[in-house]
Amino acid sequence: MVDFVHEALLYRDDEEYLAGTVPFVRDGVAAGEPVLVAVPQHGIGLLRRALGGLAEQVEFLDMRRAGRNPGRIIPGVLTAFTDNHAATGRVRIIGEPIWPGRTELEYPACVQHEALINTAFEDRPAWILCPYDTANLAPEALRDAESTHPVVVEGQQRRPSAGYREPFMIAEEFNRPLPSPPPDATTRRFDLDALGATRRLVAAFAVEAGLTADQVEDLVLAVNELTTNSVVHGGGFGTLLLWREGGAVVCEVRDAGRIASPMVGRRNPGANPHGGYGVMLVNLLCDLVRVHTHEAGTAIRVYVG
Repeated sequence: MVDFVHEALLYRDDEEYLAGTVPFVRDGVAAGEPVLVAVPQHGIGLLRRALGGLAEQVEFLDMRRAGRNPGRIIPGVLTAFTDNHAATGRVRIIGEPIWPGRTELEYPACVQHEALINTAFEDRPAWILCPYDTANLAPEALRDAESTHPVVVEGQQRRPSAGYREPFMIAEEFNRPLPSPPPDATTRRFDLDALGATRRLVAAFAVEAGLTADQVEDLVLAVNELTTNSVVHGGGFGTLLLWREGGAVVCEVRDAGRIASPMVGRRNPGANPHGGYGVMLVNLLCDLVRVHTHEAGTAIRVYVG
């Protein structure tokens, strides 16, 4: 039987944070289980000091960087770590994808991520503990934590979540329309013959906006994946919108296709040409990816910068 556990750790301060995470890490190391701590830097500092020399046996990632795009966390952080240790049995992961300061734009993708962990890891031996800062997160974030985690840990108590709901139901609830693009956004219709011109347009726009060479390359590759998917799976054509938002370049690709599963972009489909590798690559390349899919079509918006 697969030993998968997904828990929300509710904590009010650093003391409660350490009380819930340090024993988790120590027990994992003692059991010979690989341990990953993917949390913001403040939590990494706390745990390194509390663990002392034991911290050398733990892998640390700054979630504000590795998980800036919530859609990247399952394929690029959690699954990557699990796959690297597939021969060792169960792994332990502390992952904090929702922290104070997450924007309203990012938040729906965060909740979808937390829900879909339960699908992505249902056949994997992993114990995943997700800290939630009850003193600084909004009440709805704590309510959503109950709905996306089968188990809740609070103080010395560990209980089944009374609010837990089926992952795809949560993913659909947060499959929300995207904010309207600015009225002056650059708009281009594309089809198979226009893919090359579309790439050049994106590259020129990104260079003019001041993105680095690596960022330009990532954005062009991401948009190429999305526009190609539109041509192949979205009716043969689509619409590209481009604009600046703060220091980022934003690209939105719209077409008439519909994404059937919320797991598209979060699992490596391997050799399956229809399994969504392109969307997974987009998640790995971009700083934020938002998706809204419905009967009339799909809009995928990416941010780089």
